[in-house]
Amino acid sequence: MMKMNIGTMNLLNGKRVLVSVMAWGVVTCASLLFAPKNILASLSLDHLVTAYGQFIGLGLIIGVAYFLSQLFAFIVDEAIVNLRQKRTVETIEAKVKLLDPAERALLREFFLQGQTILTLPQNELAVKNLVDTNILEVLGNERHYAIQGPTADYKISMQARVYLNRDVLRLPAGEPSAEEMSYLIKTRPHFINGLVQARKHAA
Repeated sequence: MMKMNIGTMNLLNGKRVLVSVMAWGVVTCASLLFAPKNILASLSLDHLVTAYGQFIGLGLIIGVAYFLSQLFAFIVDEAIVNLRQKRTVETIEAKVKLLDPAERALLREFFLQGQTILTLPQNELAVKNLVDTNILEVLGNERHYAIQGPTADYKISMQARVYLNRDVLRLPAGEPSAEEMSYLIKTRPHFINGLVQARKHAA
């Protein structure tokens, strides 16, 4: 990890140096080519421009082309990011309409426990489906239990939060009645108690 960070920093520093060099090159070449002749003469640069004008012009073209290529790459990257975000939202919208009882019960746990992050079994089908459809995000912190299997920390993605209201999750609007609370307890994911026991043993 440290080697990767050092390599990334070196690459970023190299890019910064290149951008600085190209920027100064463009400014210098443009100044030499378009500055008034009397100013160039006073600086004794008129002969330099006359002798090497074609190379100075070529340097300006190369510098401008470099920055235009960087601008094009930036626009393409932004377009790709926007397209991915749009597809992510479309996937979430479609999945929210088709949540099965296990997936809905799993998402209710975040609200019932009042937690933004829950430890969940990685091999559970409902967990996998919600991760694949961008509703859940895995945060890491993986643990392995002999009985429960591998677990990790998860949270509801920012894009999905706006779609997961009480109606979608079938939560009571206010304080749940005894009957509603009984229903919520009965429909909790089967692995919740197992996770609690596993954490106690690990502790």
